[in-house]
Amino acid sequence: MTPMNKPTAPGGILIEGLRKVYGSGDTAVEALKHVNMQVAPGEVVGLVGPSGSGQSTLLKCLGAIIEPSSGKMTLGTDVIYDNGWKVKDLRALRRDRIGFVFQAPYLIPFLDVTDNVALLPMLAGMPNAKARERALELLTALDVQHRAKAEPSQLSGGEQQRVSIARALANKPPVILADEPTAPLDSERALGVMRILNQMAQHAQTAIIVVTHDEKIIPTFKRIYHIRDGQTVEEKGEGRSL
Repeated sequence: MTPMNKPTAPGGILIEGLRKVYGSGDTAVEALKHVNMQVAPGEVVGLVGPSGSGQSTLLKCLGAIIEPSSGKMTLGTDVIYDNGWKVKDLRALRRDRIGFVFQAPYLIPFLDVTDNVALLPMLAGMPNAKARERALELLTALDVQHRAKAEPSQLSGGEQQRVSIARALANKPPVILADEPTAPLDSERALGVMRILNQMAQHAQTAIIVVTHDEKIIPTFKRIYHIRDGQTVEEKGEGRSL
């Protein structure tokens, strides 16, 4: 296993010795076994492995959706878990510090595109007009501003995914967790999503983890973590230009 080094600059993601055990006694299943992982600000890292090897569990722990059994997780300069949660309000942590991009966009069908993106900033207390302004900036950066007033059902699959990325970025989170974001897309659109994620990572200095089985995008990563039987092994990726 590759030894972990502390980040040279504040920010990013640091996971140290993370374990997750489901059940107890004879029925206990160790889903994560002393996982170590680091993602720098502005970096997009791939997380790959066979189904059932622990990717989803790792993402859920890092996203504060489930509680690890032991270990340490740091987001930015803040330790969020150290053999117990160090953050009182996990809902606020997810809302303000972590952006989620899923395989399915999960857009709210009765809100237009702008309000889908603006909703999280509004819930965080941003004035409605400013939240919608922020949403339009992101939609413009993702080249989908012409659909700002459309309903999700009127969008193509690629447009829906770009809107979901805009939503993930709306609160300027230091971390984005993307779970199979290109699975439903063809090669051109899949590479387009990766291009957007890389541009946004560099522009906002966001640390991004992409869980994927998509062979089309694996060559785009400069670094990849393979997870097998609940353990991670780091390797250098191709870093193919997008």
